[in-house]
Amino acid sequence: MLEQYRRRRDRLVNKVESFSINSAKSYLGKNVNLHLKDGSVIINVQLIGIRRDDFGKSAFVEYMPYRNRGTGCVPLRSVAWAEMLNLNLLQAAG
Repeated sequence: MLEQYRRRRDRLVNKVESFSINSAKSYLGKNVNLHLKDGSVIINVQLIGIRRDDFGKSAFVEYMPYRNRGTGCVPLRSVAWAEMLNLNLLQAAG
């Protein structure tokens, strides 16, 4: 009984924690830390858009670093999750 509950809970957790286009759209225009599946973190970036490749198969998340004019992009499938930041706390600290 306990083993069945754990398996069911693990499946639900895996589905909830997946980063998709819909969850990426909710972070557009906000400053976030992007946690990638390989364990690295892209810190303090603003999500500016979602674009697809020429064939429409894979999606990319476009971001702009804080106080910088350059942009970058990362494949959506390599993003594990995003952590929203509060810039007021960062400005008060520094």
